[in-house]
Amino acid sequence: MSLIVKFEENMNVISRLLKKYRTEKNISYEKLSAQLELLGISIHKQSLYDIENNKRTVKDYELYGLAKVLEIDVNDLLADIKKKLGD
Repeated sequence: MSLIVKFEENMNVISRLLKKYRTEKNISYEKLSAQLELLGISIHKQSLYDIENNKRTVKDYELYGLAKVLEIDVNDLLADIKKKLGD
């Protein structure tokens, strides 16, 4: 039995938008991982791939770091869930 509770079978709610913003800014997994490391947030490039492919959860500080490195607001990554929940 898994201890991870999924939201509508999703491991996270940012996968699609993370990929969208990362590719729009032409940032590789390796570069994104390195920039996060400079903030003290360690996410391996394979883990970034897993997040984008909905195979890994995202911690709150990782969410903030991803938004900071991508130069977007955290809410930009949460737009899909906000829409789904009627916000």
